[in-house]
Amino acid sequence: MTDARLEMLKDRPFFCSWSGGKDSCLALYRAIQQGGRPCTLLTMLSEDGLTTHSHGLPRQLIEEQAECLSMNTVFRHASWQQYEEEFISALREIKQAGIDVGVFGDIDLDEHRDWVLRVCISEGITPVHPLWKQDRRGLLEEFIDLGFTAQVIVVNEKMLDRQFLGQFITKWTITGMEKAGIDPAGELGEYHTVVTNGPIFSHEVKIHPEETVFREGYWYRKVRLRES
Repeated sequence: MTDARLEMLKDRPFFCSWSGGKDSCLALYRAIQQGGRPCTLLTMLSEDGLTTHSHGLPRQLIEEQAECLSMNTVFRHASWQQYEEEFISALREIKQAGIDVGVFGDIDLDEHRDWVLRVCISEGITPVHPLWKQDRRGLLEEFIDLGFTAQVIVVNEKMLDRQFLGQFITKWTITGMEKAGIDPAGELGEYHTVVTNGPIFSHEVKIHPEETVFREGYWYRKVRLRES
């Protein structure tokens, strides 16, 4: 099963809801392969405006990813309580720029997709989910086979050992996650990644690992852009 709206991307400008991780990246790749014209990355930051929600990536790293992808950025920062209000504000800015199609990396969580449909339709945006209802392991293997590079930078303490922090997403890593008892796609928030290279990147995003911190049940491997 695929999102029936995927074909409407051909020759149309679109934005991508961007976490900096593997799923949004693969969704972006598929949208480009469908003939869509990638214009903008929409990224939600934490309340202080310094790092992304969930992944904890610095804003500067997202800006570097956007440069590698030859795309613009739209940022909003908010608490979880203000998230929807600020997200809608970003949609309005994007719509005013002449973009009325958005690409999202959800795989099969209905509540996530339902929220996206509701907020997008309210602002005249058509949401497209290129990964929707695809086989989870198959998507991971596609991501790897295409030559994308991603590292684990967040793990849920209750679901995955912190030893996975910093590991690259490879078929060996997938096997290790399955042995640990989780779905290696991480769709339920078992872990998060940062993508640093791949077939749609003009060059590698070079990162430097910093300290590991524990916050609200999650281990974070903090990273920053590495100076050339």
